[in-house]
Amino acid sequence: MVTFLCAAFRLPQRRACRLVGLQRSSYYYRQHRDPQDELRVRLKDLAAARVRYGYRRLHVLLVREGWPVNHKRVYRLYKQESLSLRLKTKKKRTSAPRVPVPQASAPNECWSMDARSGPALLRATDSAADVSG
Repeated sequence: MVTFLCAAFRLPQRRACRLVGLQRSSYYYRQHRDPQDELRVRLKDLAAARVRYGYRRLHVLLVREGWPVNHKRVYRLYKQESLSLRLKTKKKRTSAPRVPVPQASAPNECWSMDARSGPALLRATDSAADVSG
């Protein structure tokens, strides 16, 4: 915006920054941070070699190799490179085949536990009473 104002209206940069409401130090600021390409390449190599390792274990391997990084930087690079751990889908286990409950042939033959009534109360099922009539 400042560059446009300077070119189009032949304004000085100070006045253009003031009109836009931008600090001149912000206008002149240039980022000096290292892109850390070597660390990115090494992180990709380790993640490719050890597929089941997450960013925490990869951080430990990098520290053992002598890289001066903390876990937050490794996590940020891990996310930026889309190296997220592939989650295993849980397989549904088939339980034992269900067998129908045998019907009681006489009163007081079949007992069941009532879990809602408190500690270990047993009661007779009414199915035997229905069978005997």
